[in-house]
Amino acid sequence: MDLNYLKKITKILTDSGVDEIEIEEEGLKVRSSRHSQNNSVHVIPSSHGMQPMQTQAQQIPTAVRVDQPAPPAASAESKYHEVKSPIVGTFYRAPAPDADSYVEIGQTIQKGTVLCIIEAMKLMNEIESDVSGKLVKILVENLQPVEYGQVLFLIEPV
Repeated sequence: MDLNYLKKITKILTDSGVDEIEIEEEGLKVRSSRHSQNNSVHVIPSSHGMQPMQTQAQQIPTAVRVDQPAPPAASAESKYHEVKSPIVGTFYRAPAPDADSYVEIGQTIQKGTVLCIIEAMKLMNEIESDVSGKLVKILVENLQPVEYGQVLFLIEPV
């Protein structure tokens, strides 16, 4: 099912006085509720053996985000602590374009050290280390979009 089609459905729901809508098309059933607690759109496969897909709206029902699991870490990197993104946004290594990066590979960091900024909806969110140790790898490039749960840094705990 097309993501733009889902956005149109949620826009119709938002603009109308309807509280809930359910549509079945091409073997998929889409159900969206304007006043549900989690503001979500669920796409459920019909009895045609298709895989289920879930999309979740962010703040307003017209912004639909598709959740995808983060790729698993390589087995050689499993001894390292993973710092994951707590939000969807844009990754920044420094507080300003002309400033030095918060951290560099090989640097010893303490718990609470600011590692980066993730910009989400024009808000700058500082991401801090939750362990002390040596920064082994930075897995994201500056200005790259990141997903919720995406691994950003690998830290060798002390």
